[in-house]
Amino acid sequence: MSANCISHNISGIHSKQPWFVLSADTFLTNLTVENPVVSHFYRFELNKSESPTIAIPDGCVDLIFYCNPDKPSAMVCGTTLQARQIEFDRNHPYFGVRFVPGVFPDFLEIDAEELIEKQYNMLDLIPNTQSLFEQVITAENFSQQINIVNAFLKKIDARSPSKLTTQIVAKICQQKGNIQIKELERYSGYSTRTLQRLFKQDVGLTPKGFSRAIRCQSAIYDINHSDRVIFSDLACDLGFSDQSHFLREFKKLVNATPMEYQHQVKQSTYLERIHCY
Repeated sequence: MSANCISHNISGIHSKQPWFVLSADTFLTNLTVENPVVSHFYRFELNKSESPTIAIPDGCVDLIFYCNPDKPSAMVCGTTLQARQIEFDRNHPYFGVRFVPGVFPDFLEIDAEELIEKQYNMLDLIPNTQSLFEQVITAENFSQQINIVNAFLKKIDARSPSKLTTQIVAKICQQKGNIQIKELERYSGYSTRTLQRLFKQDVGLTPKGFSRAIRCQSAIYDINHSDRVIFSDLACDLGFSDQSHFLREFKKLVNATPMEYQHQVKQSTYLERIHCY
């Protein structure tokens, strides 16, 4: 695969967990075209560093398989609301499926709100998935794991959120999370109360909480994919009242200041760690 193709594929990922990448020796990813509710697949094995792995807000649901033949596991993970340490084992690879921001798969036997900042055993939340679990864990490579999950997803129906929620999710993402509830009221024609109720029912977050996650993702996306970022301009672009507010929010959500984060991704050659398939 050419460098341009790799760069294009990476740039297509708008829901990132950068500390997962930076904690791995190699991070594999695949932007599927077979299922529109899946953002991408990924696979990684942590390096030998003792540094903690941090999850940041992304507004996504993930399925994460721990491919250890002696003690395999699979978890359903909801988005976190701020930077949070994740305990990963360093001896075997992980395989993940990240759904598009704002998508809550209908096959999960749990309410969307119950999954926020939580993780559950996949076999408890998705019926009749023992075979899926075993196939993914024992697959020989990343491509096989992708094919197994795609085949499973084709057999089941994706949840259809309300038309209103779909419109609001798209609008928030289009605005990079920089939008107020009053603007969403005017855009949709619905009251704040109705917006809050339906959105939380479908996504698990309020529109404000989802916007916060998307704004966080927009900030790291710009830093990851730009050679030179002026933080005052980025703060303004994302709707922060001043740069100090942006710095405080970024630190809370990403576990680093923008400058510290920029230094880390450049020093660790972030994009070069990611291999697309």
